[in-house]
Amino acid sequence: MIDFYYWPTPNGWKISILLEELGLDYNLIPVDINAGDQFEPAFLEISPNNRMPAIVDHDPAPDYDDEPLPIFESGAIARYLADKSGQLMPADARLRKEVDEWLFWQVGNLGPMGGQMSHFVNYAPGDHPYSYKRYTGEYHRCLGVLERRLADRDYLVGETYTIADIVNWPWVLIAKAMGQPLDDFPQVAAWRQRIKAREAVQRGVDLGKQWRGGQPKTEAARERLFNQTADTVRGR
Repeated sequence: MIDFYYWPTPNGWKISILLEELGLDYNLIPVDINAGDQFEPAFLEISPNNRMPAIVDHDPAPDYDDEPLPIFESGAIARYLADKSGQLMPADARLRKEVDEWLFWQVGNLGPMGGQMSHFVNYAPGDHPYSYKRYTGEYHRCLGVLERRLADRDYLVGETYTIADIVNWPWVLIAKAMGQPLDDFPQVAAWRQRIKAREAVQRGVDLGKQWRGGQPKTEAARERLFNQTADTVRGR
């Protein structure tokens, strides 16, 4: 059984979709990021960066010992679960290399740029024209990278649906909601729809949908969420 620490955001959807695609049994543990659950000491033991998603695998892959295995960071979780299950990763070494490239590209580019764009669209008080322009521009650039990649293929790595598609897709799903239509990116739009039609994807996105949206529940929670320093991590 896998304990799955989750909240319905694009980062959370990466792993909820993956778990549904793999058909793995999991125990859902909500981490209400609007209430500050991610800063609880018990969760910090699992996720040192105070971020969800995270998992604890109580039946680890054979290369590990029998102790429960905590894993944080969505890319690391995706790679571990794909390797453990033998699914959603190509057997060919060159294609596996490409999956890793697009996995790391997402966690280093599309996700952070989309996340900062979302912050200035949905959370930042007042007007921040430079920040808004910077991150909307970078998000737009990332969509252009995907458009070029998908010009001659259905999925990011050849014609095979992999974890590379799963981790990138949630940050494209929300494009229109963040004010970025996909009219200029027809290949990305078709890829978005192609993946959205999968039943496992729909189940993953619907997981905990009653918790979606909202703002930090208290001013203290907002301060803690958006104004973190090293002292936050130290519990000061």
